[in-house]
Amino acid sequence: MSQSVPEEPAAPGVLSVVAGPDDAGERIDRFLAARLPDLSRARLQALMRQGAVSAGARTLEDPSARVNAGETYVVAAPPPAPAAPQAQAIALSVVFEDDHLIVIDKPAGLVVHPAAGHADGTLVNALLAHCGASLSGVGGVARPGIVHRLDKDTSGLMVVAKHDLAHRALSAQFADHGRTGPLVRSYCAFVWGLPRHPRGVVDAPLGRSERNREKIAIRSDGRFAVTHWETLERFEASEASLVECRLETGRTHQIRVHMASLGHPLMGDAVYGASHRTKASKLDGGARAALLGLGRQALHAAVLGFAHPATGETLLFESALPDDLAALAHALKARPDH
Repeated sequence: MSQSVPEEPAAPGVLSVVAGPDDAGERIDRFLAARLPDLSRARLQALMRQGAVSAGARTLEDPSARVNAGETYVVAAPPPAPAAPQAQAIALSVVFEDDHLIVIDKPAGLVVHPAAGHADGTLVNALLAHCGASLSGVGGVARPGIVHRLDKDTSGLMVVAKHDLAHRALSAQFADHGRTGPLVRSYCAFVWGLPRHPRGVVDAPLGRSERNREKIAIRSDGRFAVTHWETLERFEASEASLVECRLETGRTHQIRVHMASLGHPLMGDAVYGASHRTKASKLDGGARAALLGLGRQALHAAVLGFAHPATGETLLFESALPDDLAALAHALKARPDH
């Protein structure tokens, strides 16, 4: 009985299989998965959708298409990504560090952990270089020590665990949302508009938007999310405000979505503040230049407090506005030229 066998790869990452008579009529994805055990059927289906499977001059995109006896099927599989992030010498602003944890002041633009489109150059890569092998493994291979995240373009304070016991203790505090402990997370946000009330609470569940899976939206079936906000300063001439946002929960894009739902989206937020884009053109020269130079949402994690996972001592850290947000604040305060 004739059998199909994998041939020697024509190039690194390229695999070819010749179908035998007994393979005729088999689904292509099932046939290839059986002959190439290192590639799952789901992975092969994804490769087909990407145009990485061919037979002769034909690109095969339909996993349910049938095999022809005697035909050679070629799979161009990209090499797998490294199983673990690599240490990289990236400068870190360390606020506090001991044998249990490290608190850093993350700059805007730094991605927290490797993900699609950001294989390296992340905070995790920097932490591996700084801490060596001492980071907690609870978060998994790609997220060692990471207890909570900040968006790439949000600056400010983060705590990272150095061992598993610290990770679990810190994670429990974040999961408790400060109800029974000293956990505090406070952000400074520059928003469009002048809120009518000095303070308020947004209690609105969040989940993936049905219209755009890249965005978060308020959804009745979403996850519980609460943001407490208070106006710190009003910039009347610019129709903007500096607001303190204190998180009771920590959902993805929570502050950005909750403040936008009030009609006060964050300045510089191209995702949730697009409806206010024309307001930027109405700012005076200095404020407009400061906002355009920002290139990100105007959000900074300014206060972080928690109980030390080993000693129980309450630790509280504060971070001043980074230079770009300080420049924006200064420009918004300035009287417009007449």
